[in-house]
Amino acid sequence: MIDCRIRPETPADYAGVYEVNRLAFGQDAEPRLVEAMRQTPDHIPELSLVAESSGRIIGHVLFSPTVIEGGGAPVPTLSLAPLAVRPEFQRQGVGSALTRAGLEAARRLGHRLLVVVGHKEYYPRFGFVDTARSGIEPPIEIPPGVFMVCELVPGALAGVRGTLRFPAPYYAALEAGKRPEAK
Repeated sequence: MIDCRIRPETPADYAGVYEVNRLAFGQDAEPRLVEAMRQTPDHIPELSLVAESSGRIIGHVLFSPTVIEGGGAPVPTLSLAPLAVRPEFQRQGVGSALTRAGLEAARRLGHRLLVVVGHKEYYPRFGFVDTARSGIEPPIEIPPGVFMVCELVPGALAGVRGTLRFPAPYYAALEAGKRPEAK
């Protein structure tokens, strides 16, 4: 693992976060999604984390409020997206450190469930399981195995049924043909 510090982002980090996401995904959809999510009233600054090394932002992860609806009372949850690491620092543990720090921060803040649309080989190491095993449906057509859920509190999935609803900026990204997918 490269030596880096994980911390909540500050406004001084915004340009570096944009660059990390653009480089990691090779397009502007993900950094624009991050910018749009910051403007929502539900944005949780403590869950937008950066990895910093030698004064430079080398990674970023964002956790945003979502809700599962349709199976009774709405169930608040979080969505992990995007997770980005500068290409030259990928496969060195930065993304894993960001994810673990984000999961812990979400637990400390009292969140119970977390979803991700991401690589089915990567996210299970953090406790994510395919939602096909649960009663949670994606809001859009998503390839099998990439829509996953993680219990931040044991038993949090008990009785949870319904369809996930992403925040409005996610749908704008989807309409533009850019699915916000964690990397």
